[in-house]
Amino acid sequence: MTENFAHRGFSAAYPENTMLAFQKAHEAGCHGIEMDVHLSADGELVVIHDERVDRTTDGSGWVGCMRFDQLRRLNASGQSEKQAGRTQIPALQEVLEWCRQTGLRLNLELKTNVCEYPGIEQKVIDMVFGMGMQERIILSSFNHYTMLRCKKIAPQIPCGALEESWIVDLGGYVKNLGLECVHPQHWYLTDENMAQLKKQGLRVHTWTVNEPEQMRRLIRLGTDIVITNHPDRMAEELRNNPAVV
Repeated sequence: MTENFAHRGFSAAYPENTMLAFQKAHEAGCHGIEMDVHLSADGELVVIHDERVDRTTDGSGWVGCMRFDQLRRLNASGQSEKQAGRTQIPALQEVLEWCRQTGLRLNLELKTNVCEYPGIEQKVIDMVFGMGMQERIILSSFNHYTMLRCKKIAPQIPCGALEESWIVDLGGYVKNLGLECVHPQHWYLTDENMAQLKKQGLRVHTWTVNEPEQMRRLIRLGTDIVITNHPDRMAEELRNNPAVV
């Protein structure tokens, strides 16, 4: 079954990586939500995509150089304030507490490819286990050292290597790391590459898929998770493909 994961929540229509976007994604019928995790200056796990707050808030500066109370004072609605009102950067704990009541799965992308945030892997995993969410979590990162650290701490949590290049034998590389999942951009998934990844026993989670024809192609290929800014569109495509679902 192909699953529908909302990319930073219902980010096509609502401010990305906010509780509003997550709630609207759930209402749109997604199976799970992909989101991004950073560490504040005072050690709080926070959900925001960029290393800096400039693009998605009314503030300026590096996430890792700001305290949690400073981050919470920012308006995270970005260009969507007129439609969405004022929103906040969520704490990961806040998201997990909400998600625990919904049955949704979460893909937590650890944003360590620019700022490493020493110890973030342990903090995320401790929080996930502390809230009993370990069976509904996927961890991913463009920093594959981060994924190795996560597998060492919690080998039972599925981990995925994010990759956006035309790497040769991506499946062999990921298998050699001891990971279960591969997260390529959707254009990498030619028939040949998908067949190879599946032959190697990997779960394939692809991003960011927004057009219906792309969704249909990836459903036909047997993609395990399609990550999209439009979870409503993906839900509709899955309803129209009952043989796959």
